[in-house]
Amino acid sequence: MPLPSDFSPQTPAVDVRPDKPEEACGVFAVFSPKDDVATLTYFGLYALQHRGQESAGIATFDHGSINVHKDMGLVSQVFDEDVLQNLTGQWAIGHTRYSTTGSSRVANAQPAILSTRLGDMALAHNGNVVNAGKLREKLLKREHTLLTTTDTEVLALLMADAVNDGKDWIAAAIDACQQCEGAFSLTVATPEGILAIRDPNGIRPLVMGYFGDEHPHDGAGQYVVSSETCGLDIVNAHYFRDVQPGELVWISESGLKSVQWAEPERRLCIFEMVYFARPDSIYHGESLYSYRKRLGNILAEESPADVDLIMPVPDSGIPAAIGFAETSGIPYAEGLIKNRYVGRTFIQPTQMMREAGIRIKLNPLRDVLQGKRILLVDDSIVRGTTSGKIVKALRDAGATEVHMRISSPPVTHPCFYGIDTDSQDQLIAATKSVKEIEAKITVDSLAYLSWQGMLNATQQDTGTFCSACFTGDYPVAIPEMFKRSKLMLEKTPIEA
Repeated sequence: MPLPSDFSPQTPAVDVRPDKPEEACGVFAVFSPKDDVATLTYFGLYALQHRGQESAGIATFDHGSINVHKDMGLVSQVFDEDVLQNLTGQWAIGHTRYSTTGSSRVANAQPAILSTRLGDMALAHNGNVVNAGKLREKLLKREHTLLTTTDTEVLALLMADAVNDGKDWIAAAIDACQQCEGAFSLTVATPEGILAIRDPNGIRPLVMGYFGDEHPHDGAGQYVVSSETCGLDIVNAHYFRDVQPGELVWISESGLKSVQWAEPERRLCIFEMVYFARPDSIYHGESLYSYRKRLGNILAEESPADVDLIMPVPDSGIPAAIGFAETSGIPYAEGLIKNRYVGRTFIQPTQMMREAGIRIKLNPLRDVLQGKRILLVDDSIVRGTTSGKIVKALRDAGATEVHMRISSPPVTHPCFYGIDTDSQDQLIAATKSVKEIEAKITVDSLAYLSWQGMLNATQQDTGTFCSACFTGDYPVAIPEMFKRSKLMLEKTPIEA
């Protein structure tokens, strides 16, 4: 059976999307019988808000009984003190969502809730199961009624089926995960404890922390699971390790139990490091701020420029711009001021407003820019719809030259693993050379960071990352129907 029309990533009828890849999702879990787990989960989701801004939800377990609240909107809009007080329990999971698979509507908000012979379960998912269409067919043949269009419901139903067939929670989760292909970092709450699970490639991040001064060393204790370490920091939990690719961690009153359910083949999404994750999150023992600044250092070595000032596109271009200035010795300045209160709830601009420029979000500083040759640093150009407007605004404010440097390679392929990078024909670098992009966005010069430079900056084994959006080398095979929804299969991307 073909996938429903809203099963693949959506493209709005009116082009108001930002010129960036859009969010993944954020998952969070707390096992802390002594604390207010709902409030802790609320703050964890608040720290992960950048990963998804369409819906949010929390499920708690109180002596085996489940309590759930989820709705459309930001975390701060979905929850208030009264709601949180009713979410009693000893452990909880939470989710903040951006729809990469399944339409944006309240029925698709997570966590997904199902009843089983062992009691209720709640499942929250970050990633994208690429064979979900085939698995949906399988479930429909078993006469399941699917209430949503998400791959998350598919995962939850597979697990519930395994429980109802006689398996315990751990065995059921492994059975479900072994049927799935693609990216999935999961938190699952049950009446007996919490599961934290990562796909064999570890494409999406998942980390663990603990409360208290002493490390419980896998014994009984109070634990936290989060998509990023910034979720641990906000609740004052100590990071102690990642959930490993292909690992399942069972958190209960007895402590932690680890099961390696699949052979790991690490392929962490490099775009998590370049752009998605918060700069204060820790990857490989250092903040992403440090990594992104190093991208700027390498970019300055690869593509120098004779200019007066280095400036970022705020906020994502700031660390790389600082690194570029540091290496080049050219002064750093902020020439664009961002309105940080413009979000998804802001009234959509009219066509006239869009044509007039980008002043709603960014405003240039004329006294900084007047008569200056500017080098603008950003982390990526995806569709090219915003860059040209920024360049025009800088020239209108008095900049005599505007050059641009990008701290990642050209994005030539869409993501199928939980990030919405638009279909390939909408990616400017898939159809235009660097020189053609340079002309389109009207910069005096344009250069991207090399693919090798981006990977070398990680200071890790470069074979342990997924960089398919830059290369088209997908670590997990994509079903033909899903592939055709986003790839220009009969066209070859232009090499830079």
